[in-house]
Amino acid sequence: MAGLRERKKQRTRDALIRAAHEFFVTQGYETTTVDQISEAVNVSQRTFFRYFSSKEDVAFALQDEVEARFFDAVVARPADESPMRALRNALDSTWSSIGEAIQEVVPLGVYLRMWQVIETTPVLVAVHMWRSTEMEGRLANVFAEREGLDQRSDPRPQVLVASFSGVMRAAGRQWGCGPDITVEAARHQIESYMDLMGPVLSDDWGTRPG
Repeated sequence: MAGLRERKKQRTRDALIRAAHEFFVTQGYETTTVDQISEAVNVSQRTFFRYFSSKEDVAFALQDEVEARFFDAVVARPADESPMRALRNALDSTWSSIGEAIQEVVPLGVYLRMWQVIETTPVLVAVHMWRSTEMEGRLANVFAEREGLDQRSDPRPQVLVASFSGVMRAAGRQWGCGPDITVEAARHQIESYMDLMGPVLSDDWGTRPG
């Protein structure tokens, strides 16, 4: 019986996420209300708040899943990998599973268009930046512990994850504003930006990267 109740709760939660995302991408985040989302799923506003603390919370619900999978993948990388290589390999290893997890809740196209909503809605941009800062701290702690570093005297883990996160955001903004809103396009955009990290940090900008 407990298993049945948990599955029912998960279905309700997924339905609320799906309804919210569909409203956000079709009529905008700011004009969508919690009442609209609740009514679309035939539940009360009180039920909505059992699952999500706010409209912002449901807007980033799937991103929570994506970030959790990426973080776990980073933690699981072999200890002999360099920190930057661990980040890249963790990203590469999670593309397929992330897509599958998202499609269990919402159509992938809806999730991808949600990124455009996030990048063009000031309140969501602010939340996204705060969330990114929090994730950077968690990742920096992982690498500091793995490398045996004290971040008070050696800020390299913070510098690394801040650079990585910044490149991810820049690539995401560029992709989100483009005409090709697909997973393949997102992956290509992010990987191409990641490939530029080494060249742009060098002193020689005279040769344009291929």
